Amino acid sequence: MFFGITNKRTFPKVLLLLVGFVLFSANTVYFLGAGQLELRPPMQSAYHFDFEKVRKRTPYLNLKSALLVNYDNGEVLYEKKCDKVRPIASLSKLVAAMVVLDKGINLDKTEKIAREDARRSRRSRLRVGYELTLRDLLHAALMSSDNRATKALARATSGSIKEFVRDMNRKVRKMGLEHTIFYGPTGLDERNVSTAHEVAKILHYAYKYNLISKITSKKRYRARILNKKNTYRSFSNTNRLVLSPYKVLAGKTGYTIASDYCLVTLVKNKKGEMLTLVVLGVPGDKLRFKEARRLINWGFRNLS
Repeated sequence: MFFGITNKRTFPKVLLLLVGFVLFSANTVYFLGAGQLELRPPMQSAYHFDFEKVRKRTPYLNLKSALLVNYDNGEVLYEKKCDKVRPIASLSKLVAAMVVLDKGINLDKTEKIAREDARRSRRSRLRVGYELTLRDLLHAALMSSDNRATKALARATSGSIKEFVRDMNRKVRKMGLEHTIFYGPTGLDERNVSTAHEVAKILHYAYKYNLISKITSKKRYRARILNKKNTYRSFSNTNRLVLSPYKVLAGKTGYTIASDYCLVTLVKNKKGEMLTLVVLGVPGDKLRFKEARRLINWGFRNLS
């Protein structure tokens, strides 16, 4: 007996419908992988920010472009040339991570760092031939901005770097972003561009992915090299705001010569208030976080 259903032919159909209802209720799609359920959120048509109440008295900041948004209501507190198109460097990796998770791939699968991953990838703690789980590669890409890890993820996910970049561009088109375009998954290509306005929207989409939020809010992570006995690699979060009094809910750093130092992050204070911050084109690594903290402190004081 099952909910009063005794017909043996009907029972499998009803069971299938019930499973479908559980998995797809509330417009949420779940993918079984990596030994747990990974959340893939529904795609919103768009995020809209309210520029009607941008504050007139604002701090002077040494940067090219910026945006500060009240996450809870979309009210913009501060903006500076937020619609100017600029290189965004490794902020690109947020979209790369979304593409990986959209595929529903099992994150316990493994991938080796190939020679092509190491080519023009800058410094990395991952040597050619190292084998890691996709989950560990995702941590390396998002926390330490490791370019070799990002390329390995791209190959494992879409079959080739070229196809993965196509997937990234399709992703931002679905988000309704008109000024964001990618030529590579890592952000090293200076033609990877966006605006502070659209980068803030990218973070809002990325934050809905539980795993991206979880990874980018960690301070440290230790990954095992599977084909090397007793070999591990530790990664620290390049977003130094994780060491600040504020709780980092998600974020990503970026740097190339063309982009200068960049940061996008979502932070929460002890009152539970949340701010989305984007700073682009800051002429210094430490200065990036100094200016970010100044703007965040000012923002929380000026919330409606």
